[in-house]
Amino acid sequence: MTSLDARDPVAVAQALIRCQSVTPHEGGALTLLQNLLAPAGFECHRMTFKDVGTPDVENLYCRLGTARPNLCFAGHTDVVPAGNLAAWTVPPFAAEIHAGQLFGRGAVDMKGGIACFIAAAMRHLAGRGAGAEGSISLLITGDEEGPSINGTAKVLDWLKARGETLDACLVGEPSNPEALGDEIKIGRRGSLNGEILVAGKQGHAAYPQKADNPVPKLARIIDRLSTDVLDHGTDSFEPSRLGVTVISVPNTATNVIPGEARAAFNIRYNDSWTRPRMEAHIRAIVAAAAEEVGARYDLSFSGTGDVFLTQPGPLVDTMVRAVAAETGRTPALTTGGGTSDARFIKDFCPVIEFGLVNKTIHQVDEHVSVADLEALTRIYERFIAGYFANAGGV
Repeated sequence: MTSLDARDPVAVAQALIRCQSVTPHEGGALTLLQNLLAPAGFECHRMTFKDVGTPDVENLYCRLGTARPNLCFAGHTDVVPAGNLAAWTVPPFAAEIHAGQLFGRGAVDMKGGIACFIAAAMRHLAGRGAGAEGSISLLITGDEEGPSINGTAKVLDWLKARGETLDACLVGEPSNPEALGDEIKIGRRGSLNGEILVAGKQGHAAYPQKADNPVPKLARIIDRLSTDVLDHGTDSFEPSRLGVTVISVPNTATNVIPGEARAAFNIRYNDSWTRPRMEAHIRAIVAAAAEEVGARYDLSFSGTGDVFLTQPGPLVDTMVRAVAAETGRTPALTTGGGTSDARFIKDFCPVIEFGLVNKTIHQVDEHVSVADLEALTRIYERFIAGYFANAGGV
């Protein structure tokens, strides 16, 4: 049990930051949340999922009520490592407040957002009572910053297997680039990773005719990929882009022609593509470039999420009104940035993302304004009330 006031987002955020839940370790964070939610009537389920070659991950699903609509908040308590501890102004897990700023790893990404939703839900329930309008649930994983294999995706499968439905979901990732109220994310680009291995024949650099150098052949392929214009964007998404991220040659000697060369790349693609179409397009470019230079190669792909868009409607409008009422700003509806667990949730229900300002995420001295924690809590409280007042319209 805990003596924390669950209606106080600052105190809850501090308590969560003090849990050293660096991926994949639970660090006490899920236990803390369970001890906050269970006494308020939430039915809580802890589950650990496993997979070959990946660490075991603990997850938490808590629900108050059994009626529909079921409004779910999704987030993660795992955080990235603190990095160089000596570079931090304050200890990264001390959760100290200085000049109105709460410092700590996870303050923004995304323990602060979780604290705000819990506080908002508790304030809403105190004013309205539980169970009369529908259900409020929280899906919290410890695997968002990691492989994302034993987290949200498997919790969703668990929910489906028990016949439980999510009617709408708010992901509390930090969505605002500069100030609270900048943006609501209503979609995400797809993300596709690729790796190319060009095979050659090792030899002495003084006798290139006796070797087969894979490096210039790989360079030709990379050039073709990097200069290809995938598209010019769509109404809801920016242009798709391919970025080469790794070039690797297993060679440290300047007088040896290597036997192979590798490159890795990442593509962020918009809704003019599907993953199969994108893979086929890239395969064609690589094949043509390889034929030009006589390269023997292998090309493989791995994906981290397909593109999706939650069309503007009652769910989006409810959040827009909540943000505007508290900040006086009309947030832009955007689809940029990286991936999040919304890529899994979009297959189960409409999903939007709105959270804190993301300027310091993953940085040394990650911090959040105490005033923003209070403001986000009020936004979430308005959003919850507005969602149920609209009978869960999405």
